[in-house]
Amino acid sequence: MSFLVLSSPAKLNLFLEVQNKRPDGYHNIVTLFERIDLKDEISFRAVENGHIRVVCDHPDVPTGPKNLVYKVALLLKEKFGVTQGVEIRINKRIPVAAGLAGGSSNAATALLGLNRIWGLGLKKAQLVLLARRIGSDVAFFLYDTSWGLGTERGDKIQALNIKKKLWHILVVPKIKMYSWKVYGGLKLQLTKGNDDANILVRNLKKGNILAASRLLKNDLEREIFRLSPNLEKLKKKLKLLKTIGVMASGSGPAVFGVTTGKKEAEAIKAVLSKRFDQVFVVKTL
Repeated sequence: MSFLVLSSPAKLNLFLEVQNKRPDGYHNIVTLFERIDLKDEISFRAVENGHIRVVCDHPDVPTGPKNLVYKVALLLKEKFGVTQGVEIRINKRIPVAAGLAGGSSNAATALLGLNRIWGLGLKKAQLVLLARRIGSDVAFFLYDTSWGLGTERGDKIQALNIKKKLWHILVVPKIKMYSWKVYGGLKLQLTKGNDDANILVRNLKKGNILAASRLLKNDLEREIFRLSPNLEKLKKKLKLLKTIGVMASGSGPAVFGVTTGKKEAEAIKAVLSKRFDQVFVVKTL
């Protein structure tokens, strides 16, 4: 195979509990991932000159060694002695640095795509180990699941059998929010474990969306709102617009609301699009 095109979806976190800081500087967390239908498209073309070339249509995305896709390609080349090169084109639709894991999803898609393009024959367990070396959110996107529970750094994944599809209104203000800065400002308290996450999962499995929406949790929100009070104002605005649950995703600045259906989400989008450029109606993928 010399050419391949794959989709690279975003995620939301419906639950994110920070448990403690690890010796390696990261944090142990419990998080509920939801894959959504906001997607980038990535194409892979094998080349014989041995070079890695990454191209992206978004000006804020690096295309050199700082890009996670580039890092994946370099890691695979060096680890498995790949002599072929590759040209990777990223058609960016997921907002950058938004708490939606666009870069991590791209990295996972690169693992899947290069495994096929270069004929490496790696199994999922091998890909997951490589993903955990690249970044905390990468592993989730290697699983063929709409929902996953992440523990440790968020990179130990349990795929969940939840049939329910949710509709959301998603707003991404043009505010720079860095995950290292958000985590760095946390004042950690003792947590009671992931009981709340399990209750949320049980309600989603039963289709109890109203009950599930009351259990949304993100321990990063306090610091996110301290760094950017306007995001807290956005959350309050969304609460007034017939959503049934509102929260920042990951380390922000994306803020999403759970709605009762597509029609309700579209109505909210019509209101918010007058003020914000990046407003999306999305659902569980």
